[in-house]
Amino acid sequence: MPVVKMLKQVASRTLGSPACGCQPPTLPRRFLGTSPRQIPADANFHSTSFSEANQPRVLITGWVCFFFPHLWKRFGKDNVILSDIRKPPEHVFLSGPFIYSDILDYKNLREIVVNNRVTWLFHYSALLSAVGEANVSLARAVNITGLHNVLDVAAEHGLRLFVPSTIGAFGPTSPRNPTPDLCIQRPRTIYGVSKVHAELMGEYYYYRYGLDFRCLRYPGIISADSQPGGGTTDYAVQIFQDAVKNGRFECNLNPGTKLPMMYIDDCLRATLEVMEAPAEALSLRTYNVNAMSFTPAELAQEVLKHIPEFQITYNVDSVRQAIADSWPMNFDDSTARRDWGWKHDFDLPELVTTMLNFHGAHSRVAQAN
Repeated sequence: MPVVKMLKQVASRTLGSPACGCQPPTLPRRFLGTSPRQIPADANFHSTSFSEANQPRVLITGWVCFFFPHLWKRFGKDNVILSDIRKPPEHVFLSGPFIYSDILDYKNLREIVVNNRVTWLFHYSALLSAVGEANVSLARAVNITGLHNVLDVAAEHGLRLFVPSTIGAFGPTSPRNPTPDLCIQRPRTIYGVSKVHAELMGEYYYYRYGLDFRCLRYPGIISADSQPGGGTTDYAVQIFQDAVKNGRFECNLNPGTKLPMMYIDDCLRATLEVMEAPAEALSLRTYNVNAMSFTPAELAQEVLKHIPEFQITYNVDSVRQAIADSWPMNFDDSTARRDWGWKHDFDLPELVTTMLNFHGAHSRVAQAN
């Protein structure tokens, strides 16, 4: 018995006091709902560098139909996991890994990361501008509480984290033409407020815990194979569908409302480029990226070059117009171009030609003739 007692005393002293004589780090504990998580105060979670021999294991929250095919091509289907709380279309479900994920459930999110050995996380789950204004409490939960869970899981497991931001992160007191990376923001929508919160929290986690957080402020994104999702810039997607189908379009913004825009291929390339950029090349955690700026009237004029009978009318939505009037007219993305070589491929003429070709504009013109 004296031997056992002596061994217990030795073990107690060994475990209770570090060899260096310093005190063990205090673990800050934050409770969100019923899910506690702990991150050491001196943690350093920078993810390992990317190499062809060590493909990242990618998780996408809130799967985006235009994004995952590019990631499949880049990293392989088995290395890209789609997730959402909604049931996916059958062709998506059968094409590659898809799992149920609720970003408001920290335990569920953590299990997904651990069980699938996730190393990169693209966090796209969010309510957009106009939809968020219609349901502020839900937008607050998804866009802010969900982000907190994602940040904590990413920091705990040393992930490289991408969170998209938006032109909506700026407000009426921001410089609008051009809008630099660093300036007064102060947005007036819950969507914009939540995105500023994401930018600042990501930067905080980078400096506090070493989280490899990367963020791009997207302009309005135009994609041929996706449906408008309730955003203020969605008119620039709907116009092509209506022009080909009906030959006319009713716009919910004033004809002179200029906003920055980008074709989806440029958006995807910018996202992958910033994620694969060497950490030492990044002078910021959040960058503006841009390709072009135009008004509804300018876009309509370009469409007319392809569909001469096209007509546009205006029925201004006061909520969307107020949002658009508080947003940048033109993004200054010179820092992204300098730091990691960003360069867009699509200007307005190329954008319109590509979109109309996708929707079959030439067949409509032939039928009209």
